[in-house]
Amino acid sequence: MNIHKNARLTPRRREEMARAVIEGAWPKAEAARTYGVTSKVVARWKARFLADGAAGMADRSSRPRTSPRRTAANIAGEIAVLRRQRLTGKHIAKQTGVSAATVSRVLKRAGLSRLKDIEPAEPV
Repeated sequence: MNIHKNARLTPRRREEMARAVIEGAWPKAEAARTYGVTSKVVARWKARFLADGAAGMADRSSRPRTSPRRTAANIAGEIAVLRRQRLTGKHIAKQTGVSAATVSRVLKRAGLSRLKDIEPAEPV
C-alpha cells in the first residue's frame, strides 16, 4: 500500500469511519470532525463501503481506463515505418500530418525514439 505522508485516512481508518456512520454511531458531520476530513469525503467513503465493502477502501488508480483520443493504430504504424527509414520526427510529422509532439509520443511508445533503437549495436 502506498499512503502519502499527509494522508488523513488509511484504508483501515476509512472502513472504521464508514462503519461508524452506517451503524449510526456518528452523523457525517461528527465523523468528519473526528477524522479531520470534510462531510463530502465521509459521504464518498460511506458510499464506496456500501458498494464494495472492505475491498472498496483501498486506493484506486487515477489513470483513465480508456484513451479515446489516442493516435489511431494505422497512423502509429505509419510513423514507426517512417522512423525505420531513419526519418526525423519533424519530417515524419510533416509527412503524416500530425504534430511533432504526437510523433514523439508514438515513437517512445514503440521504443523507437532514438536512432540507436532502430538498429541496436551488435554484442561484443
